[in-house]
Amino acid sequence: MIPGFTSTGSKRPDALFGDQAGVPHRMVRAKGCRVWDTEGREYLDTTMALGAVSLGYGHPAVAEAATAAIADGVVGPLAPDREERLADRLGELIPGLEAVRFLKTGAEAVAAAVRIARVQTGRERIVTCGYQGWLDLFSDAAGVPQGARDVRCEIPFNDVAALHEACSTEPVAAIVVEPVVDAAPSDEWVAAINETRERSGAVLVLDEIKTGIRLGWGGAGRRYGFRGDLIVLGKALGNGFPIAAVGGAADLMEAATRTWISSTLATEFVALAAAEAVLNTYERENVAAHLTNVGERFYRGLEKIVSEYGEVTKAVRGIAEFGYLECVDDETSAVLAAKCAAKGLIFKRNAYNFVSLAHQETVIDDVLQRVGDAVDEMARST
Repeated sequence: MIPGFTSTGSKRPDALFGDQAGVPHRMVRAKGCRVWDTEGREYLDTTMALGAVSLGYGHPAVAEAATAAIADGVVGPLAPDREERLADRLGELIPGLEAVRFLKTGAEAVAAAVRIARVQTGRERIVTCGYQGWLDLFSDAAGVPQGARDVRCEIPFNDVAALHEACSTEPVAAIVVEPVVDAAPSDEWVAAINETRERSGAVLVLDEIKTGIRLGWGGAGRRYGFRGDLIVLGKALGNGFPIAAVGGAADLMEAATRTWISSTLATEFVALAAAEAVLNTYERENVAAHLTNVGERFYRGLEKIVSEYGEVTKAVRGIAEFGYLECVDDETSAVLAAKCAAKGLIFKRNAYNFVSLAHQETVIDDVLQRVGDAVDEMARST
């Protein structure tokens, strides 16, 4: 058995559908933007593995690269040339990424960024905004030592006053920020983050796990004007294969050699090859522009649903590339997700739903039709 039903908390049935009955629990296959459950039922999907997949499940170029890497032996005793090649490629494409370290998960990569910042500044305390994973460094969950909690201050998104207060009491090693949380950052927030970075001497870590490459080569940092010192990438970088990266200026990243940041499988061939194929596909097919275009179509469609069904829905949150439909309460959102599933759509009831290269305009229109039908049924029953 698996305590808690599954090893990824956000994939629990109650996380997806609340206590609703008749919903899918486990899947056996995924392709493009469709998945199949253990009963053989097919669903359109807008969760895209919690944002880890932006090209579509089983993308041919990524699968081909991964298969070749498996044939090459997967992992070995020496550093693979793929590692250096991918680091150089990221440096060519992403402004400011002069040096890069690879890890397997976003949580690991953000933790590595914090350690680099602590080595560089000689300070311990960090200020965080957003979700950085389950590790002790970023969590207040049961089992986290009080000592770990004492050196972190979490602040709300877009809250300038909270930022100033958190960074004025004592020296800060790192300000760790998700650039997008439920909405785009305000101009005032971006300016305050940049000014606080300059004034405090803290290292600004942009947690671009969700936004990196998905929003273009410069990510959310470039789109909104953040002056990040370290950038953390993940999710879309591997299109479903486990890989994350932390990078920045060469002199700052040199601090990684003055501490210990390592992982046995950080340099296995398969994810490195997959990531290289992802970058090539993004460049060849202008993927970021596609995600913005179809994402805007999706977002506008959800806004139309909100305007017509205020008794069920409240607002659309997030940005074009990833967002969600906020309902009037949690129970209503669970009913909506269950009704969508009954119509053959896996639609996340909270943060976030993601578009992908596999979501063409006709697919988005189909998704919107199913969501709209579900909301209409709910409105008629009230």
